[in-house]
Amino acid sequence: FHPGHAILSVGSYGCNLACPFCQNADIAAADAAIPTENVEPARLAALAQELSAAPQGNLGVAFTYNEPLISYEYIMDCAPLLHAAGLAVVLVTNGTICAEPLARLLPHVDAMNIDLKGWREDFYRRLGGDLMTVRETITHAVRAGVHVEVTTLIIPGMNDSPADMDAEARWLAALSPDLPLHISRYFPRHRMQTPPTPIAAIDALTAVATRHLRHVHRGNC
Repeated sequence: FHPGHAILSVGSYGCNLACPFCQNADIAAADAAIPTENVEPARLAALAQELSAAPQGNLGVAFTYNEPLISYEYIMDCAPLLHAAGLAVVLVTNGTICAEPLARLLPHVDAMNIDLKGWREDFYRRLGGDLMTVRETITHAVRAGVHVEVTTLIIPGMNDSPADMDAEARWLAALSPDLPLHISRYFPRHRMQTPPTPIAAIDALTAVATRHLRHVHRGNC
């Protein structure tokens, strides 16, 4: 989504999943004890607009770092102000949201990077979520005309099956073979000390996914 452009990234703390391998747990698994600053929607829009006039420019605002969907009302307040200023609204999200609030949100979103954490329902249950909800989020976002990219973090022994990646890529390609997929390398974080994903494993899964998708990217390699 607009490679090479600068964007203002903002976030809060907390998440609606409990991934033991969270790569951003210092924020996502934190509580109100961490230092924060309250930024009203109008102030955020003004800051983003100010940055857009700077030499490096600013595409808009990316709601990221922790799970943005737990700040649903805040995003719904910010998005119209950002769009009125000609700025983009981007979500980096795990996609865990019910259909009705998602339908209200999608008209206000320009792009989403959605984590598809694995291709097995039992894997998602271990994280406190469910696969079908995330699949439905991806499907509805694509059909609504939102620019969607998908990221799968590969953890050795947990979600690194070539067969699962083949099934995931086939399903994504049925939505659009041009849908970008980021296959990312895991590093020990949070509650997991499993060694980092071998780069060779990322390469192998990338080769599997490119049988079906035109834009497959290796991450953290």
